[in-house]
Amino acid sequence: MLRIRRELVDEIVAHARRDHPDEACGVIAGAEGSDVPERFIPMLNAARSPTFYEFDSGDLLKLYREMDANDEVPVVIYHSHTATEAYPSRTDANIAAEPEAHYVLVSTRDPDSHEFRSYRIVDAEITEEPVEILG
Repeated sequence: MLRIRRELVDEIVAHARRDHPDEACGVIAGAEGSDVPERFIPMLNAARSPTFYEFDSGDLLKLYREMDANDEVPVVIYHSHTATEAYPSRTDANIAAEPEAHYVLVSTRDPDSHEFRSYRIVDAEITEEPVEILG
């Protein structure tokens, strides 16, 4: 189960809305071993695409060095879908490289609402998990 503070959910949704019609992406880091998302880190979608996201390799290297220095890990890896439901595509599943992370998807296809869902993705196998929004 993903337990996440409301303000972090709001940050993810706001980032997804800002980048629409392109997919938004980012990370929420947390203390190693805690499974608690704490530090919101919006990233640039290097693909600048409405159907695909890709972290810039230089930005990603910088992020992992920073997290390592802070004894943090990527607790949440998020991205948006702009025209489809918040469910991982086959491509999303194939590029998921953090088996301990919660993969959050937000759908911004409806301008008046959003869909917020979380998954575990291990070896391209997708398992949806419940989300508890705190506060």
